[in-house]
Amino acid sequence: MRDLLEVCCGLDIHKEMIVACLLKGGLDTEPDATVREYSTLISGLEQLKNWIVESDCKHIAMESTGVYWFPIYNVLESAFEGVGDVQIIVTNPRHMKNVPGKKTDIKDARWIAGLLRAGLLESSYIPPRKIRELRDWTRYRKTIVQEMTGHKNRIEKFLQQCGFKLSSVLSDIFGASGMALVRHLSQTGSISAEEAKMLLKGTAKSKSEAILQAINGKLSPHEQSFLSMLLEIYDHSLCEIAKIEAQIDHCAEKFDSAVSLLETIPGVQRIGAITVISEIGTDVSMFPSAGNLCSWAGMCPVDNESAGKRKSTRLAQGNIHLKNVLCQTAWAVTRCKNTYLREWFWRLQSRRGMKKAVIALGRKLLVIIWNMLLTGEIYNEARYTETKLRIEEHQKQRLATQAKRLGLMVVPA
Repeated sequence: MRDLLEVCCGLDIHKEMIVACLLKGGLDTEPDATVREYSTLISGLEQLKNWIVESDCKHIAMESTGVYWFPIYNVLESAFEGVGDVQIIVTNPRHMKNVPGKKTDIKDARWIAGLLRAGLLESSYIPPRKIRELRDWTRYRKTIVQEMTGHKNRIEKFLQQCGFKLSSVLSDIFGASGMALVRHLSQTGSISAEEAKMLLKGTAKSKSEAILQAINGKLSPHEQSFLSMLLEIYDHSLCEIAKIEAQIDHCAEKFDSAVSLLETIPGVQRIGAITVISEIGTDVSMFPSAGNLCSWAGMCPVDNESAGKRKSTRLAQGNIHLKNVLCQTAWAVTRCKNTYLREWFWRLQSRRGMKKAVIALGRKLLVIIWNMLLTGEIYNEARYTETKLRIEEHQKQRLATQAKRLGLMVVPA
């Protein structure tokens, strides 16, 4: 390996300790290696930072080990803020595994520093601090929404356990009518016909007889208190989500132009656009191409070929948070009528199946997003008209060729 850096540092990170190896020397000579151990406490991180700064080291590499690399990266980032020609690399552990059987913390740190000195490490994408702060809120919102979904299932399960078949007659028991009935049940234990009719809203009034049959029962004092506790936790989750979304809106004010740009895509709502921005940022020039971004997001098959045979076509491991929001957005796009993306999805679905078509549509959305953020142009449905006409012309030619083979006469449309 040909050395490219005179001074560099490799960090082997653990939960409670950091092993740092500093290599310093000429490019044509064997470098001097200095190995030190530091605690992951704030005092230890400050000592590590001071040592690296005093050594005039501007190239640092570390593994992306769980969440343990976050505080180290933040400390080093703040130490070199405003200083040019500084490179802090966070790389995938799979890309720099040491030789099995000869593995210690000191050897790992020396191995990382050696790879960095030779320029053989590829940096993972780390967005700017403002994007990372927004990402914390969007990921936390996703977690709370998933927890609330599980809590809704507990409420429905308990109602079924008590003999109330409300979900059999209402499409959403957590709508206005359903929640009014459930809250009244938790307070009184039963509902009369007159009370039920007063609580029903909108189209639910037309199903009043069926609803009365579904809630014709009585809760015991224990069941009332248990249901009240479930509703209290449900209300708390709603309040927490509202607070999180307020914080998301506050953090996303700096990226309103990019968010508004993505909202021009049919089916993309504000929270979905903000989530995409929180994962990839607004500067997509960090990704050389749209295909590179799709590979990073795990929206394309892995390359696993040997002896001319392709062994696997599974999706690559990537950013699961970005992949989830793209698939959710893809489902929303399929419900937007008279759009190119919807028609493209159903054509592909008929040949490849629903799941593969959703992934393919999510990938297409990511390619569109990459181009929009790179050029600053809004989504324009008219530009796909030409593509649609070309596809229709190709289908006509294919049908005409098949008819000619069978000796049939094609009647012009």
